[in-house]
Amino acid sequence: MGNLETALNANDLIGIVAQIDHQANAAANDLELRPTSVTLFGNPRLGTPLMQINQLAGLDLPQKMFAWTDAEGQSNIAYNSASYLSGRHDLGAAQATLDTIDNALAGLATTASGQEFVASEVTAPASGEGIVVVQSANDMDTTYNNLRNAIVSAAQLTLVAELDHSANAAGIEETLLPTRLLVFGNPNLGTPLMQSGQSIGIDLPQKMLVFEDAAGQVSVAYNDPAYLAQRHGIADRQDTINTITGALANLTTIATTVQ
Repeated sequence: MGNLETALNANDLIGIVAQIDHQANAAANDLELRPTSVTLFGNPRLGTPLMQINQLAGLDLPQKMFAWTDAEGQSNIAYNSASYLSGRHDLGAAQATLDTIDNALAGLATTASGQEFVASEVTAPASGEGIVVVQSANDMDTTYNNLRNAIVSAAQLTLVAELDHSANAAGIEETLLPTRLLVFGNPNLGTPLMQSGQSIGIDLPQKMLVFEDAAGQVSVAYNDPAYLAQRHGIADRQDTINTITGALANLTTIATTVQ
């Protein structure tokens, strides 16, 4: 992770959004977890074209680089490939940008690990797979502020990062419909999932996207916890998955209904 941080900081086009040490967060809550961490970082020049095609791509942006030590003591590093982004968000029209992203991520993984990175063969998700989208009865600012306030006021939740994708696009003289992301977590719920399937740490903390489409409709989107559990082969934490599912639904209701 030190190698990765150095490489990211050396690139003026990339900004580190957040670095989450899942193991430290677990320990702070008297829970045990092998070394597990994720770094969120972005380059608006690459991410913006994807969200111009499909705003929901903002749910998987910024990019994430995930590192962990497995039960055998082997350190590993992983990321979501461009084919994952393309399949989930119908981004085939941006293949050149996706190729650039894949090459950049492979280069970062190679730098971090000290050896050539070899991509795993994985099946790309179907369009929209695992994404819950709820339309809001409120405008963009009200929906976002309702959601943010609900997260901040919940004692068990920690707001990790906020990202205004449309503002970042404007910073490179591009236009993007209102698209904003909130990243937040609860180690008491996330740690048990990582204890069962460490790789789910790439999808934690939770993320919720608030966006307004060209017709003016505001929506909230997030990853379905059941999808994440299936993706990472977690079958023994149904109570935890149910709790997270209910919590995300409650937050969404607060954000999208007229108070």
